[in-house]
Amino acid sequence: MRFLKRLVFAALLLASLAAGWLVWFALTPVVLNNPVGAEKPLDFTIPAGYGLRAVSQRLVDEGMGFSPWQFTVLARLLGKAGAIQAGSYEVEAGVTPWQLLDKLTRGDVSQGALLFVEGMTFRQLRAILDAHPELRHDTAGLSDAEILALIGAEEKHPEGLFFPDTYLFTKRSSDAELLRRAYRAMQQRLAQAWEARAPGLPLKTPYEALILASIVEKETGLAEDRPLVASVFVNRLRIGMALQTDPTVIYGMGEKFDGNLRKRDLQTDTPYNTYRRPGLPPTPIAMPGQAALQAALQPAHSDKLYFVARGDGSSAFSRNLGEHNRAVTQYQRRKERENRR
Repeated sequence: MRFLKRLVFAALLLASLAAGWLVWFALTPVVLNNPVGAEKPLDFTIPAGYGLRAVSQRLVDEGMGFSPWQFTVLARLLGKAGAIQAGSYEVEAGVTPWQLLDKLTRGDVSQGALLFVEGMTFRQLRAILDAHPELRHDTAGLSDAEILALIGAEEKHPEGLFFPDTYLFTKRSSDAELLRRAYRAMQQRLAQAWEARAPGLPLKTPYEALILASIVEKETGLAEDRPLVASVFVNRLRIGMALQTDPTVIYGMGEKFDGNLRKRDLQTDTPYNTYRRPGLPPTPIAMPGQAALQAALQPAHSDKLYFVARGDGSSAFSRNLGEHNRAVTQYQRRKERENRR
């Protein structure tokens, strides 16, 4: 009987010690072995498919100052062994194992953000993706065609296929997944705009609408002018008049463009020179935003065929070449006077 009492007492003592250890470990701040400095947040990733032991080892490998078994025991005793979620996380100095386990089971992942800007070309977009430190660069070294295949796009040319917006993502996500989301967003927005298009437009397909929207995006200095800018190009398409838009010529020049568009550039034939070739260019020339899509498919009703920049972001619109030439002279003289000041 006395032995049994001692055995029960020892068991209760061990249970009390275990409970005390559990509380102490759970509530004691973790020492973070952070390679970028103790004052900075520690970033780490839990890959998909990891079990509790692998997660515990991963935490230690990433800089958590405890033994893997300690975190494993804590999670099992609290009944959260199978509740840890994959993803990228960020913890600050002073975090306790209890708080860490709570973060991992809630899926409180850290997020990065990347802005795709209206009017940006795919070459510019790739440069931003390649330089972003919080992305996994799965597209690095791939050709444009290989990237399109990777994200499931059927098109042969990437320009204009990605919707400009601010995209949030889990840190160390694939840049290909970000492109896939932007591609799907553009497909959805373009389909919606095409369904709501004005009747009688000289556009045969949604892709042609995307091309026109990209030109409207690059040609518009003032948001309020977009519907009229779009109407100029729609009116020209209707009568078979050349679009004669500088941004397409610049796009066709590629890296040869040095910031100055010369007369010889307008006379050099490329698939994108809309002074030399009738109709739309073969592909978009940039990423159009929602407003440009809407303007291209619901342009203003007008008889305008020309426009010229006033110098303040807005444009002056004309019905014929005579009016246009007078407007060009007027605003060129204003610009010359301002330059002499």
